[in-house]
Amino acid sequence: MNDLSNTQYFKVTQDQQIKVAEVMELVYAALKEKGYNPVNQIVGYIMSGDPTYITSHNNARSLIMKVERDELIEEALRYYIDNKLEGKRS
Repeated sequence: MNDLSNTQYFKVTQDQQIKVAEVMELVYAALKEKGYNPVNQIVGYIMSGDPTYITSHNNARSLIMKVERDELIEEALRYYIDNKLEGKRS
């Protein structure tokens, strides 16, 4: 029997955090598979916040909505700087 004089702890496990880069890759692939221009569709989503720019194919719409739009911009900008700008300095 439990000791009722002590505080009981309950820990809620959160969904596994998916990385923004993984979301971008999966959403890109789903849009490409459906014949959309992934860049145009992702930009449309980022600018408007309207999830209908993203296909529901392969759960892409649900995935992209799990990350903040500013995180998507951050990831794209970080990738560009790391691979295009910093790479030129070498």
